[in-house]
Amino acid sequence: MKQICTFGTSNYRISDLQLLRDSDDEAAIAKLLADCPVVQVASGEVVADASRARLYIVLRGALAVAADTRTGMADGTVSKVLPGESVGEQSVLDEETNLSSISALEDSELLVIEAELVWKLIDESNALARNLLRLLSFRIRAANAQLRRRQKLGEFYRQLSMIDGLTGLYNRAWLNDLLPTMIATAHGAGTPLALIMIDLDHFKKFNDQHGHLAGDEALRAAAHVLSGALRPTDFAVRYGGEEMMVLLPDTNSKVALLVAERLCERMQNAVVFSDMRVALPHITASLGVANLRPGQDDEALIAVADAALYRAKDQGRNRVVTELALPAGE
Repeated sequence: MKQICTFGTSNYRISDLQLLRDSDDEAAIAKLLADCPVVQVASGEVVADASRARLYIVLRGALAVAADTRTGMADGTVSKVLPGESVGEQSVLDEETNLSSISALEDSELLVIEAELVWKLIDESNALARNLLRLLSFRIRAANAQLRRRQKLGEFYRQLSMIDGLTGLYNRAWLNDLLPTMIATAHGAGTPLALIMIDLDHFKKFNDQHGHLAGDEALRAAAHVLSGALRPTDFAVRYGGEEMMVLLPDTNSKVALLVAERLCERMQNAVVFSDMRVALPHITASLGVANLRPGQDDEALIAVADAALYRAKDQGRNRVVTELALPAGE
C-alpha cells in the first residue's frame, strides 16, 4: 500500500463516516485524526499489516472481508465493506490480531486508525461509542442469523444422511444414533419397547429371476408396506440388504405380535410392479419379535429379535416368531 495523504488534508468529511457521524465536536475529532494516514490499495491487493490491531475506514472503493479459517466458522462467506464503513473494530476492542482476510475488491482508499487512537476517540466522543455499539450489535445479530441458518442446514443434512436413499426408511446410522437413546428412555421411564426384525424371503432368488432393478422395486414396495402400517410414533429402518426393522415405543409384547402379524399379511399382498397384478412375486417376509427386558442394551435387544427371525426362517418362512420364554401374562 502507498500512503498518499492524511485525513486532515483530504476532502472527506467526518459526517460521511459511519463510526464518526453525529459527533458532538467534529473539529476535535478531525484534529485527532489529522495524522492518520490515508492509504491506497489496488484492486485485488491484500491489506498490509492486517495482523495488527487497527481500524480501517473505507473512503473510496470497497473491501472484501473473509473470516479466518482458524476460527472454525469460515464457510466461504465474504462481507463487503463500502465507502464510509469500517473493518477491524473487533481486533481493536479485544486487543487481538485481526483474524480476517482483508482485500480490495477495486482500487480503494482507506483511513487507517491505530488501536490506541480508537480508544482515545471513544473517550472523547460519546457519538462514536454509540455508533460502535450499534454497529457491533448489528453484526452480532447478523452472525446469530447466519449461525441459525447453518444449524438448520446442518440438521437438514444430518437428517438426510440418516435416510436410506432407496427405500426412504431410516438407515443404520440413524439406528445406531437413536436406538440406544430410545432404550435408555424406556428403561428410565419403565415403559415397554418392542423391536421387529424383518427379512424378505428368497430375495436372492427374486433378484436372479427378475433382475436387480426389479429387486429394488421389491424393496421399495416392502418399505411402503411398513410405512403405511405403522403409527406416527413408530419407526421403520432398513437394517441392511433385504433386512428391515420396526421399532415400537411404548408397545407391549401382545400388541407387537399383532403388529408383526399385520405386517406379514400385508407384505404378501403388496404389489411390486404396477403392470403386474400379483403380490410380491415369490417373496414373503419372515419376522422376529423381541421386547426390551431389564438390563438389555441395543445389541442384546437386536440379537434376541434376530434369533427369533432365524427361527421363523427355520420353521418355513412367511411367518412371525416371538422371542422365547416370554413371562406369563404377556
